[in-house]
Amino acid sequence: MEKLQQDIHQLLGIKLTPRQLSALECYEKELLEWNKRFNLTAIRQIDNIRTKHFLDSLSCLLVMKEKMPTSLVDIGTGAGFPGIPIKIICPNIRLVLVESVGKKAEFCRHIVNLLGLEQVEVVQARAEEIGQSPKYREQFDWAVARAVAKLPTLVEYLLPLVRIGGSVLAQKGESGPAEAHSAENATRILGGQLRTVRQVDLPGLAEDRYLVVIDKVAATPPRYPRRVGVPSKNPLR
Repeated sequence: MEKLQQDIHQLLGIKLTPRQLSALECYEKELLEWNKRFNLTAIRQIDNIRTKHFLDSLSCLLVMKEKMPTSLVDIGTGAGFPGIPIKIICPNIRLVLVESVGKKAEFCRHIVNLLGLEQVEVVQARAEEIGQSPKYREQFDWAVARAVAKLPTLVEYLLPLVRIGGSVLAQKGESGPAEAHSAENATRILGGQLRTVRQVDLPGLAEDRYLVVIDKVAATPPRYPRRVGVPSKNPLR
């Protein structure tokens, strides 16, 4: 874990506490163990887990640290990324993890309980359902997602969940700038405004990574998100 500590310091300028490092180590161990029985993630080597899951998740803090969230929703979290690593580093945030696949949601609950993480809710549901729920709609400072959908679809999942003045963060690969451009109209329709497309250089990772940040400047019209399956089949143009 020493190299991970160094990489996090290089990326974010912060040093993790022994408790935070221990939590990440426990998380890693459980992920490897559960992956023997369930296909939680295709990333199975320890070095790759630390770079492509932990470090990549924590790169979100590069754009969040100017205005740290008090509440965050992670859509399509899978095995808990990026939400749980962010919660480990920022223990005071309220976190909602949304995952439609039962075994992945079960793993997230297991990790939350094992690490004793407070103010964390795991919801097994589709993004379209959550976005129309009064309990969650326009309730969060930040909505985040990684490797869930192309941005014209993703903004329809995320922007309804964020309060006016909050922000959406999409973690993207090399297609990030092009996707941000293609989602401009959808973003406007849903009450958003593109703030930045920030390139991130992760230590030990050659691939391009981008953080696409969209600010919520107006209320999302009530009809969005549309019913389950429609945003992916018929993205807003």
